[in-house]
Amino acid sequence: MGLHVHLDPVGGLAGDMFLASILHAWADLEETILTAMRAAGLPANWTVKVEPGASAGIVGIRLAIQGDGHDYGPTTGSFKEVRARLEISGLSPGVRDRAVDIFHRLALAEADVHGRTVDDVHFHEIADWDSVADITGAAAAIEELGTSSWSVGQLPMGAGTIKTAHGLMPVPAPATALLLRNYRLTDDGVSGERITPTGAAILAHLEATQDVLRPSGRLLCAGHGLGTKEIPGLANVVRLLAFETSPDCGWVRSERVGVVTFEIDDQTPEELALGLDGLRAAEGVLDVLQTAVTAKKGRLAVSVRVLCCPHRMDGVIEACFLQTTTIGLRYRVEDRMKLDRTFAEREGVGAKTVVRPDGVVTVKVELNDLSARTATQADRARLRRMLEEDEKDG
Repeated sequence: MGLHVHLDPVGGLAGDMFLASILHAWADLEETILTAMRAAGLPANWTVKVEPGASAGIVGIRLAIQGDGHDYGPTTGSFKEVRARLEISGLSPGVRDRAVDIFHRLALAEADVHGRTVDDVHFHEIADWDSVADITGAAAAIEELGTSSWSVGQLPMGAGTIKTAHGLMPVPAPATALLLRNYRLTDDGVSGERITPTGAAILAHLEATQDVLRPSGRLLCAGHGLGTKEIPGLANVVRLLAFETSPDCGWVRSERVGVVTFEIDDQTPEELALGLDGLRAAEGVLDVLQTAVTAKKGRLAVSVRVLCCPHRMDGVIEACFLQTTTIGLRYRVEDRMKLDRTFAEREGVGAKTVVRPDGVVTVKVELNDLSARTATQADRARLRRMLEEDEKDG
């Protein structure tokens, strides 16, 4: 069975809140996470407290990483230095690589903001021991879960300014904004820094999708990671939901797909054909289908169905309104199962090979490639049969 984890950043998202939500859902991971923090170099005089608590009446876990007042670790450090420390640490290769990737994503964003190379980027608070512990702990938890996929709900934008090493800056901070590129942000009217750079970098590392609908599956467990601030009228928590998803059985894969549908009765065939070609070229579109239907008032119309990647649905919906005359549409996210397939090219013609559950092999050649190499239907049929038999035998 696969595992899918969904995050709802009700109060916001920070590294400690992410970790706390995991510890609330899987308490048995505490030792693994603490071991990784120490392996990354967290000094012995630093304590990691995993404490039960509540925010606005919601019970969860709060994570506190604190020094004894004498050793707060490096307050600055370049990405090159942080990476070097991690590479000689006692972290396992999988955890180390994840931690380096999270820091690398942070460094890329900072480099873009400040016009520097990645290796020359200097972290400020992010180089402190508590941030290093948050990131290595998150890397250890992610690696241990071996999660198939992640998703995230609405991300709160926040409002106001925060004090940084470069002066007062509006939220989200510049590097955070770059890390959240392509995610939908919501202004819920609550001020403050709601998503920290560390939280945004972890989200980017997870490559979490932001579907219109939450994932489906058997709910295994839930967890609440508490933040340190109290937000009036709002629980400052990250809510985690873990789902058992349909198995990928070697020959079949389950996945989610966005579906957008609408009807057209006032666009000429020529214009609609051009519009649907434009839709097919839109980012995230998987397929565009059209069917003749009888619409309201007995009008002949065309029903259009667009399949797309769920996290690209907003852009696809915009393209539907731009490319066609529709003034309304329906959208949803569905589960689908599909057979694994392999692609190969022979004699300039592409072919798709599928092994069905009973072991039968089917091959489908690309018609456009055939058309470019043949003149008649008989030629196409002959070349198709030859290539399909070759693929089955090969």
